[in-house]
Amino acid sequence: MTLLRAIEPTAVPLYSQVRERLRERIADGTYAPQARLPSEHEIGALLKVSRITVRQALGDLQKEGVIVKVPGKGTFVAAQRPSQELARLEGFGEAMARKGHRIVNRVVKHAQVDAPPDVAARLHLAPRASVTEIHRVRRLDHAPVSFEITYVPTTIGERLRGENLAERDIFLILEADYGIALGHADIRIDAVNADAALADALRVERGAALLRIERLTWTADGVPLDFEYLYVRGEAFQYALRLPRHP
Repeated sequence: MTLLRAIEPTAVPLYSQVRERLRERIADGTYAPQARLPSEHEIGALLKVSRITVRQALGDLQKEGVIVKVPGKGTFVAAQRPSQELARLEGFGEAMARKGHRIVNRVVKHAQVDAPPDVAARLHLAPRASVTEIHRVRRLDHAPVSFEITYVPTTIGERLRGENLAERDIFLILEADYGIALGHADIRIDAVNADAALADALRVERGAALLRIERLTWTADGVPLDFEYLYVRGEAFQYALRLPRHP
C-alpha cells in the first residue's frame, strides 16, 4: 500500500487525479472503512495541489458515498456496505445472517389478489388467476434497506399466512418446512425512482433512485413458483457478482 504522493502533470484535470488517487488508497486499504482522512490542507500538501482542487475531489467522492463528512470532526471513509452475492440463490435474511447481520421484516400486506398480467405470465397462470401478494419491508441492522413484493400461488400463499415472515425467509420455509426443492432463479435489474409509497417505506426522499430487481424462482422440477420485485436502497446495500472470463 502506497501513501499519497505528488500528482504528476497530465492532461487529466487535477481534481480528477486527486479523486482517483484517494479512491485507490481507500480501495487498497491504506484508508480503511470509517478511518479519518487527512485534512484538505494535508492532502493538498502531500499531492502538491490547492485546497480548492482537493475540496472538489472530496465533493465528488462524498456524492458517490465513498466518504462522509462529519461537521467538527473531519472526513471519514464510509462504512463498508453490506452485500449479497447474486451468483448464489438464497434469501436475503439467509445471506445476511451468514455475515453476522440481523434481519427483521415488517409484513405490510398479505392478501389474495388477481394476478397482474406480467405476474400471471411469469408464473404460467391463466390471466387474472388468483395469487397471493406479500409486501415486506426488510430491515438490516434496524435500518430499512429493501421493499419486496412477492407473488406465489394461493396454495402456497395461504400456508405462508401462518408463518413467521417477520424473521424467516420464504425460501427457507419452502424448502425446510414444505419440502419444495428450489432450482434456479431468473433475475433482471434496473433502476427506478421512489414513488410516495416506496419513499415512505424505505425512509428516502420521493424520487430517490432505487435499485429494482425482478426475480423469478423455479422449483428443481422446472415449475415457476415465486415472482418478486425487490426495491433496494443503493446507498445502504450492494449486490456482488463474479463473472469468469471462460465459464
